[in-house]
Amino acid sequence: MPLADAVREALGSQSMIRKMFEEGTLLKQQHGAHNVFDFSLGNPDLEPPPAFHEVFVKMASEDEKGSHAYMPNGGYPHVREALAKKASAEQQVNIDGSHIIMSCGAAGGLNVVFKSILNPGDEVIVSRPYFMEYRPYVSNHGGKIVEVDALDDFNLDVDAIKAKLNPKTAAVLINSPHNPTGKIYPPELIAHLAQVMEAHGRASGRMPYLISDEPYREIAYDGIAVPPILSAYKESLVVTSYSKSLSLPGERIGYIALGPEAEDKQNLIGALIYATRILGYVNAPALMQRIVAELVSARVDVDIYARRRGAFAKVLDQVGIRYSKAEGAFYYFCQVPSGGDDLAFAEHLKKHLILGVPGSGFGKPGWIRFAYCVDEKIIEASGPAFQKAMEEWGK
Repeated sequence: MPLADAVREALGSQSMIRKMFEEGTLLKQQHGAHNVFDFSLGNPDLEPPPAFHEVFVKMASEDEKGSHAYMPNGGYPHVREALAKKASAEQQVNIDGSHIIMSCGAAGGLNVVFKSILNPGDEVIVSRPYFMEYRPYVSNHGGKIVEVDALDDFNLDVDAIKAKLNPKTAAVLINSPHNPTGKIYPPELIAHLAQVMEAHGRASGRMPYLISDEPYREIAYDGIAVPPILSAYKESLVVTSYSKSLSLPGERIGYIALGPEAEDKQNLIGALIYATRILGYVNAPALMQRIVAELVSARVDVDIYARRRGAFAKVLDQVGIRYSKAEGAFYYFCQVPSGGDDLAFAEHLKKHLILGVPGSGFGKPGWIRFAYCVDEKIIEASGPAFQKAMEEWGK
């Protein structure tokens, strides 16, 4: 049977992240897991914090009648209220549970948002490099990604974004802390972006949404605070998950939060709930909803990631690979030495059993991403392999 054209095309250019991860699995089978330095996938190796296991066991043993049944599509009311308090503190707003829609991770949440706001041909502006799954998420719902290059330090180029705003612009999508660069956008930059978007909305008659993808919000270093979005711009939505902050990527639990001053707020809330249902999610996982409501102040030990960041920087410095300093998340985005081809460099490293993701996979050729959400011993042991790879690359 024939495949859909869009899916057939996508299969020909599948995610480089997943491709490298799958190749890493084969290399580990061939050479042994301890001999392969797999920095490809942002799949946290830290276990969830002890509080998660305690709550999980408690709820599993109680198993109250109806606890695994359907609930309102937007999520349990008490869960939404608990997470509204968390979001209010982080976003410097005062919202209640009606402003929270539980989602199947941030990926599910983004698809719900795009289903709710996009008409065919609408545009979503993103800053390049960016997480390339954004492209299919937008196209799933008839939209089009519009790429704008970041500044040299990977901050948002607000003037370039301003130049791309037009009557078809439905949203600007940002991600901070950023994948793949680890950049945290400063508050003054968010304020500037909000001013530009507000001015455009008043002039064009269509106020675009500001959507912030924030699964790494709680993984930040050196005392750098991730600025709020909901209090910075009225027409804003935050999409987040517990995949990184609680190390629960496989459990697919997250939420959408919208600001208290959004225009036509009640219809937007209704649209998000409707999209959750008809996209086939129906609702976020029941057990995970109840668990995260009990863990609003819990998170993994970020100090562990900070130590790994330092250990990886030491390896990169020793072999002369330049990189963008990670302010948050758990990635190093590195320049390919001598201005080389990122695809060729990734293949070269693979010969030395080192796996990274070419920057082309994020719309930024000439760079490569390494994920340091792996054991510190693996990072330290990778040094000789990197050294040998760099010596051969130089020749």
